[in-house]
Amino acid sequence: MAIHEKSLIEPERLLQHDSLVVDGVDVSGHWNTMITPRTIKDYDDDFEAKIQAYSGGENVHRCWQCGSCTNSCTMYAQNVQFNPRYWIYLTRLGLTEELIKDKDIIWQCVSCNKCTNICPKDVKPEGVMKALAHWMEEEGITEKSPSTIFDEEFADQIYDYGRIEDSKVMKNFFKKSGQPLFQSWLIEFTKRMMKGLPVAHGFRMGMNVVFTPKTKSWGKTGEVLQAYVREQKEAAHG
Repeated sequence: MAIHEKSLIEPERLLQHDSLVVDGVDVSGHWNTMITPRTIKDYDDDFEAKIQAYSGGENVHRCWQCGSCTNSCTMYAQNVQFNPRYWIYLTRLGLTEELIKDKDIIWQCVSCNKCTNICPKDVKPEGVMKALAHWMEEEGITEKSPSTIFDEEFADQIYDYGRIEDSKVMKNFFKKSGQPLFQSWLIEFTKRMMKGLPVAHGFRMGMNVVFTPKTKSWGKTGEVLQAYVREQKEAAHG
């Protein structure tokens, strides 16, 4: 079949000819671009339920494809390839391979929540975008985002010590996310903070990074808490 709007079709599915004759009819020129047909077989019947198990994706089944989310989207105004309505459509059909093609832009959601506020069915498209991004991280399709790395470091300190040490959280976060420890904004922040900070307190903060204290009577509480969180995730994702 002939196709006019080429930007909507994957380049590998477009066939172009300088001159083309079909059934004895010369269709060169405006009609010289054809699209190869396809039959979709590689869909996941359970994918919608998988996304519903993630926080934010619970209402994806309510979508009726009105397009209000995409029409109001801050990112769509900057990049027409960022299309929440389309990704929700793919989620409901279980077309994971099509979703993966857009793995480099789904994470660009800025959580402005315009889509969520305007949605007539309370789908919470912003939550669905986050759920899709987390699914891709857990499946190893994309690398962990900085926010996920930070959350994991924060949780790990709770499990280990029953408390968090801000300086240690930042140090480990920078290390795990591949960022330099000494950043210009952090150096300036530290300088300003130290001006009014007692010397003894600053020394204690530094020591706590090296020898992080535990909450009193924490014992095996962290292990129990970690096991509980793991069980809840496994139950949610089946």
